[in-house]
Amino acid sequence: MRVFAIADPHLSSVQPKPMDIFGGNWEGHPQIFFDGWREVISDDDIVLVPGDISWAMHLADALPDLRAIAELPGQKVLLRGNHDYWWSSISKLRAALPDTIYALQNDALRLDDVVIAGTRGWTCPGSFDYKQADEKIYKREVERLKLSLRAAEKMGGEHLLVMLHYPPTNAKLEPSGFTEVLEAARPDAIVFGHIHGERPDLAVPKIADADVHFVAAD
Repeated sequence: MRVFAIADPHLSSVQPKPMDIFGGNWEGHPQIFFDGWREVISDDDIVLVPGDISWAMHLADALPDLRAIAELPGQKVLLRGNHDYWWSSISKLRAALPDTIYALQNDALRLDDVVIAGTRGWTCPGSFDYKQADEKIYKREVERLKLSLRAAEKMGGEHLLVMLHYPPTNAKLEPSGFTEVLEAARPDAIVFGHIHGERPDLAVPKIADADVHFVAAD
């Protein structure tokens, strides 16, 4: 068993939304996403998909995208991103998901000896676009990360992985509520996405001894 991660597939089966308008990195999308997955992933692998899965606004319109992911090899673990407006009721979503897909929300999941926790996250203080209105959501997401990690702690397992959609810090890599919680939890690996395009100012933060990976699809 191996573990992979890819965020931000931005699928749009029902109302196609070409992604190459966002830059050349998206040329060939979404076919290159599906082809690359099939070339690399086996049925025994785990694939983490931390957010921005479908452009759909409602679950019924997102289901074709979710089924397309379900047909790919491996066990998939989904996390909500800031554009996943179709993700509202976790109970309805889980009832609709095929057997090879799991949805993570305020809890944790154990697959073999791997325990997976996480939350969407939010823009961190010190970011250029952080506003007073972000404070409430930011603090709520920090608490949700704590909830997920507490659930993970009860599951045992040999490896702890954490998924976030947003980066756990700002572009200056300053400490945040997320980094504080993650430092205490000491996961084996952390993955996040959300940011697109060429960002020379983006650096991956060092958090305890975790392997930290920026995994946006483009």
